[in-house]
Amino acid sequence: MTQMRWEQLLSPRRLHDKRSSSNREIGRTPFHKDHDRIVFSGSFRRLGRKTQVHPLTENDHIHTRLTHSLEVGCVGRSLGMIVGELLSDHLPEWITPADLGVIVQTACLGHDIGNPPFGHAGEYAIRDWFRRAQGSGLLDGMTDAEREDLLTFEGNAQGFRVITQIEYNQFNGGMRLSAAALGTLLKYPWTVRYGGRMGKFGCYQSEQPLLEEVAEAVGLLPQGEQRWCRHPLAWLVEAADDICYALLDLEDGLEMGILRYEEVVEILRQIAGEFPPEYQAMLERNVSQRRRIALLRGAAMERAVNEVGSVFVQNEQALLSGTLSDDLLELCHPDLGWGVQAAKQLARERIFQNERKAKLEIGAYTTLGILLEAFIGAAHELHHTGQSSFKHQRVLALIGENTPLPSWTLYDSYRRMLDFIGGMTDHYAVDLAQEMGGRLRGD
Repeated sequence: MTQMRWEQLLSPRRLHDKRSSSNREIGRTPFHKDHDRIVFSGSFRRLGRKTQVHPLTENDHIHTRLTHSLEVGCVGRSLGMIVGELLSDHLPEWITPADLGVIVQTACLGHDIGNPPFGHAGEYAIRDWFRRAQGSGLLDGMTDAEREDLLTFEGNAQGFRVITQIEYNQFNGGMRLSAAALGTLLKYPWTVRYGGRMGKFGCYQSEQPLLEEVAEAVGLLPQGEQRWCRHPLAWLVEAADDICYALLDLEDGLEMGILRYEEVVEILRQIAGEFPPEYQAMLERNVSQRRRIALLRGAAMERAVNEVGSVFVQNEQALLSGTLSDDLLELCHPDLGWGVQAAKQLARERIFQNERKAKLEIGAYTTLGILLEAFIGAAHELHHTGQSSFKHQRVLALIGENTPLPSWTLYDSYRRMLDFIGGMTDHYAVDLAQEMGGRLRGD
């Protein structure tokens, strides 16, 4: 059976540079450089003003995309280091558990970097806008694959574009991360043709050559045209994300008064396996609910991380052969998997259906609709006429040097518009849409 090899999967080579990148600086490996490039990027910083679950909340305790990504990174680092310790005899001699930890951590930090304003509601708003625009001729002349890309705006594919094209060295390598980090980042290493009912894919047509290059560099196994199996470490990124959003959505729901303390405690206890020894003492001292929940959440995370690490090692051969089909959490102890699924179900039924959240997400459709009409309309006119009306000149002035040229394909022009809109924070998108709608502040 064909298998991937750890030596190739953990390649430190950077795609823009064919020379070896394995030389270590004092105190920093190539993988630590990857981590730092994510952290210091503007795209990562803007996650602090982007929705995780609750749009435009004024409660400072509620997660943003930034705090979520940092927490996923912490869990991912632990998972990577556990696996690095347990599989040390199987890994290249130049790889340490800390290296494996920081590779996974880097991918975790970048896993949401392409999400648009308003989170998943923003994705759906952009998709719906383009579906409604089909009848107006705005997508005429594109290939079927290009059209499908626009009809299925995907934060994962946009994130791959941000990291490999847009940030730092624009359209010349982007962040220039190692092949190992890029491979680990690809949760869905295929194009939109395999997106399925949920529209999950990891690469637009514009970045398809880069996807092929990453897959070849780390040795991902092909599973069809424009489709490869996952990098084994990508399963750890998914597990870290699932652990964090399942548990921390509960905390946010409790903080906002959507969930009851008792129901959150029961799920966390189920995942943790038992109450930590300190919990009873906290009850007797009348310690705040917030601190008690934090204690339970920590115990639940510790158990989940340890079990996922063990399950990864047990399934190493299936991971390397690209045949694993179940999520790692599903392979853990049944009550752990039940607890995570119960947390997700509670979030779907109560948090995601919350009235305030629903109203704000409806508003997100209006906001993004105004922006898309302005920017896509400007790109369409420029492409077809070679010039712009006064209004569209002012719209294009907002993106400055990133304005598309009339000679570009319509698809490439639209992609550049979506780079700008997708990179906006929630608040900037709202402010800009309101100003375009006629609310002039005069400052």
